[in-house]
Amino acid sequence: MDDFKPKTVQQISQQYRNDLSEWIEESRARPKLIGFLANDDEAAVTYAKFTERSCKKIGIRFDLKRVKREDLEEAIIEANEDRKVDGIMVYYPVFGGGHDQYIQNCVSPFKDVEGLCHTFRFNMYHNIRFIDVQKKSIIPCTPLAILKILYHMNAYDHDLEYGNQLEGKTITVINRSEVVGRPLAALLANDGAKTYSVDLDGILQFHRAPGRMKHRVTGTDLRLEEVLPKSDVIISGVPKRGYRVPSKLIKQGAFVIDFSSEGNFEDDVVDRASVFVGKIGSMTIVMLQRNLMRLYDYRRDAAMRFRFH
Repeated sequence: MDDFKPKTVQQISQQYRNDLSEWIEESRARPKLIGFLANDDEAAVTYAKFTERSCKKIGIRFDLKRVKREDLEEAIIEANEDRKVDGIMVYYPVFGGGHDQYIQNCVSPFKDVEGLCHTFRFNMYHNIRFIDVQKKSIIPCTPLAILKILYHMNAYDHDLEYGNQLEGKTITVINRSEVVGRPLAALLANDGAKTYSVDLDGILQFHRAPGRMKHRVTGTDLRLEEVLPKSDVIISGVPKRGYRVPSKLIKQGAFVIDFSSEGNFEDDVVDRASVFVGKIGSMTIVMLQRNLMRLYDYRRDAAMRFRFH
């Protein structure tokens, strides 16, 4: 659409925030979210403070608990059993690697606002969008935030059928972490995009095979210099100071999103991109809050049935 004017992330997140405030007011809810901080990461502390302020504005109680990492598992189990707690989140990394994945699975699916437990991850990777009739599965907050940004900025083709609205799009995701990059690549592929997932060990392609509802992953011999110029959307989240995506490789008119706290793009990216989003923190938090309210409602529905795998 020639007259389309993209919204800012602040405008999009405010729209969701207004909807959540109305939802909370109408339901007379006072949901409680508990965050566990078991590391000294400055970015996590900043994010926790931002989350607390944002929750307070819309009527969500937020309780940040600092715990030793050796006490984290027990603290999560206690929160799982606490009927006054409606949602649980953990600031990662804690131990790193497989141990952190174990911690993710300690969080009850009934309270997993981050969507990182096995139940929700299985659903996401297998493109199972509902846990029950009219009850959507929970999706990890940062990948979900990026999908919503792309949706509201018209990267999705709204004339196509739901679930195929990224068909014909080529997308590159520079990051394949288990918390953001890999889930994001899968979600984009499940919506029809040809997605290149870039990490230190090479480039994988996430795509939907004909007649399949879930994505497939195949290896490639491609280099970043080959996939960037043909990408309609470029998303980067490399947590390394000094890393920059060369602007000269960006396709003219591409959508570009940077979710790295270090800033992964050169200043002249705005001369190449039709849309450039440099910060997504406000969207990540409002998606976290949205997941919380969904779980709050789900837990109060006696007819709810989770699909455990």
